[in-house]
Amino acid sequence: MNSEEEFYDAETGMTTLPAPMFSRNDFSIWGFLKKCIGMELSKITMPIVFNEPLSFLQRITEYMEHTYLIHKACTRSDSIERMQLVAAFAISAVASQWDRTGKPFNPLLGETFELTRDEEGYRMISEQVSHHPPISAFYSESLNQDFSFHGSIYPKLKFWGKSVEAEPKGTMTLELSKHREAYTWTNPMCCVHNVILGKLWIEQYGTVEIVNHSTGDKCVLNFKPCGMFGKELHRVEGHIQDKSKKKHRVIYGKWTECVYSIEPKVYEANKKAEKKSGGDSKKHKQEQSTGGDDADEMPDVQETVTMIPGSTLLWRVAPRPPNSTQMYNFTNFAMTLNELEPGMIGVIAPTDCRLRPDIRAMENGDIDTASREKERLEEKQRAARRERAKDEEEWSTRWFQQGNNPYTGAADWIYKGGYFDMRYPHLPDIY
Repeated sequence: MNSEEEFYDAETGMTTLPAPMFSRNDFSIWGFLKKCIGMELSKITMPIVFNEPLSFLQRITEYMEHTYLIHKACTRSDSIERMQLVAAFAISAVASQWDRTGKPFNPLLGETFELTRDEEGYRMISEQVSHHPPISAFYSESLNQDFSFHGSIYPKLKFWGKSVEAEPKGTMTLELSKHREAYTWTNPMCCVHNVILGKLWIEQYGTVEIVNHSTGDKCVLNFKPCGMFGKELHRVEGHIQDKSKKKHRVIYGKWTECVYSIEPKVYEANKKAEKKSGGDSKKHKQEQSTGGDDADEMPDVQETVTMIPGSTLLWRVAPRPPNSTQMYNFTNFAMTLNELEPGMIGVIAPTDCRLRPDIRAMENGDIDTASREKERLEEKQRAARRERAKDEEEWSTRWFQQGNNPYTGAADWIYKGGYFDMRYPHLPDIY
């Protein structure tokens, strides 16, 4: 493995990137962003200072970090137990976003990313299927045909003066073949605060509804906004009900930390006891800055999740490497995604984002080259689009086709198959 790749440092026992992240302090973010208020950022070419050295296709691959939860769900005979684990997987899929304030590179049209993890028993392919609007489609499957997980995402980003809000439009679909079940859900909203001034911090909020289309079971998860005193920051709470709306389990925890499941009666009794004893009301009566131009102060993260007796732990986040803050706040999993292993060249598709020169240069700490390459690639993409328009030629996707989700009926991108046959004729030269 050469020095331009991620490597394992035997001295420190850590996975690391070739170079630490650069300082953003010398860049006037406000000078750039003031003209973008209320606009959708996907239509604006962003300076490289906003980025992290991964493509959005690699970023969505991070959904698969806790695939063991799906494998575990496949082994359960009870549908409520399966739903608990699917809910834990849906929550765990957004955990890597905690403190990830760098923006992934926008994929070029036709860009792909593949990942095979034999030890975790799955493989995944994603493709950028549309440029305006930017849509990324992905398909993953277990190596023993136990499950498939697929979807398409259109990340709508808007800048609101002090914060950037991301709405990940698109449906996630998980199919468990042994149980002949299909689950669908959408991801929560994400907001990055203090993009101009103060410490950047992230919250996720909104209702996520996971539906089992075979049994009618449903899990409703509420990702809570941080609230006035930060008491709710990162908290997730919800319940699992069957098709007759009878509640079977309550799910609670933090998407940054861990998730538990408990009997609804026990949970309600615990809440009542907490209220009776005065709860946390006094503890959280702290002053909150309300100045119009001030930073949105990040609330102090409250005590970790308190386990209620009788709860079952469903998932706990893996600790980040000690060098994570110098490495774009990447997880161990994220640090491996751009690794170009010996023998990959000539085997992976020439459109794979590991071969993108701007991302590679940024990862190696060469910001000037990264910036030049990013501009060159974007201009090359524009020139190709002009050429197609002149010839009245439509762009055609390689591995996915437009269709409707078989369970929700919503517009979706369906995997056509064939990628893993490892034959890549007529792929576009995008780099």
